[in-house]
Amino acid sequence: MSLFSLEGKVALITGSTKGIGKAIAERMAEQGASVVISSRNQDACDEVAAAITARGHKAMGIACNINHKDQLHQLVDKTKAALGKIDVLVCNAALNPFFGKSQDIPDEAFDKIMHANIGSVHRLCQLVIPGIAESGGGAVVIISSIGGLKGTDALGAYAISKAADMQIARNLAVEWGPKNVRVNCIAPGLVRTDFAKALWENPDIYAATVKNYPLRRIGEPDEIAGAAVFLASQAGSFTTGQTLVIDGGGTIAS
Repeated sequence: MSLFSLEGKVALITGSTKGIGKAIAERMAEQGASVVISSRNQDACDEVAAAITARGHKAMGIACNINHKDQLHQLVDKTKAALGKIDVLVCNAALNPFFGKSQDIPDEAFDKIMHANIGSVHRLCQLVIPGIAESGGGAVVIISSIGGLKGTDALGAYAISKAADMQIARNLAVEWGPKNVRVNCIAPGLVRTDFAKALWENPDIYAATVKNYPLRRIGEPDEIAGAAVFLASQAGSFTTGQTLVIDGGGTIAS
């Protein structure tokens, strides 16, 4: 069996109807996982799941707004009811309603970012990891950002939340490692997604970014998906508590 096989595994992926989350779901399904597609819109979830199943893989859609604890409970409960277990959790859903200096961010926006980007990861891990441990082990992959590694004058609260995601991974890796649960982060650089459109569609920001990337381009969602498969599979079985930076070399060159 391939080191990257996810045959027989159940993977729950939040924010997976587009962008990085969708790419991860598609690639994990190709490796044999039964994937649960989740975002706020059920129709969007069903559409992505149907496209995956049409290619001969296993997928289902369950809508969930990560801002609501009761919906997180329902997401986990429905997944287990339909598929029996969860082996892999990918926390990808996040938000950033404010672009600008920290001095100017409204309290409401700051609180919303912290609640969604940190709180939902914490709560989902609380809900899912005990079951992963009980079934013999598995993996959690948190999609962070290089924003959590560098200072910024425009994405302050978002960067704080992404740095916190890295610490969540370290804490939970220590806490759950003895039960064979691995927890890691991926920190992408600028990737061509709708979420980051305000950055890569701005010609000045794009030019300034790729100038500092040794590869002289931004990333594509599929270039993050392979790392998620690695971290979820046997190939990553001795990797835990880490943040894997995938940024075209941006952090080492700027």
